[in-house]
Amino acid sequence: MKKAIIILIALIVIIQFVPVDRSNPASDPADEINVASEVKDILKRSCFDCHSNLTVWPWYSYVAPVSWLVADDVEEAREHINFSEWNKLSAEKQGKAKEEIWEQIDEGNMPLPKYVKMHEGTELTGADKEIIRKWCLGDANKIKTDESSHHHKD
Repeated sequence: MKKAIIILIALIVIIQFVPVDRSNPASDPADEINVASEVKDILKRSCFDCHSNLTVWPWYSYVAPVSWLVADDVEEAREHINFSEWNKLSAEKQGKAKEEIWEQIDEGNMPLPKYVKMHEGTELTGADKEIIRKWCLGDANKIKTDESSHHHKD
C-alpha cells in the first residue's frame, strides 16, 4: 500500500512536466469582433475566455491533469468560433457562426455549465440571452431593451 502511494505521488509530480500550450496567439485588433457594446460586454464576460485569443488562464490551468482539459477546451472553442479573428470571416460565415452561437446558447450548452460553475458572473441572464438572440438573428435595431424588460427577464 505504501509503495502504491509513493508511485501515485511520483506520477502526479511527473505529469506536471508534460508541456501544455496556454498561449494567447497574437491577433490584429482590427480582426476582433466589432458589435454594439451591449453585445460585446456579454461576449467578453461569458465567452472570450475560451472563444478568443484573450484567455485568462486560471491557476488550475497550470496543474495537470486539469491543465490538459482546460487547454483542450480552449483550443477546441477557438476552432469553432474565435471572436479575436471574427472579421477574418466572410459575411456568410459570420451569419452561420451567429446561428450556431444562438443555437448553443438557446439549448443551454454555452457557456459550458462547468465553466459557469467555476467562474462567477459568467452565467447568461434572460436579458443577456435576449440581447444575444437579437444580435444573432439579425434584429440589430432591437438590441437595446428598455429598463423594465431588463428587470423582469432575469
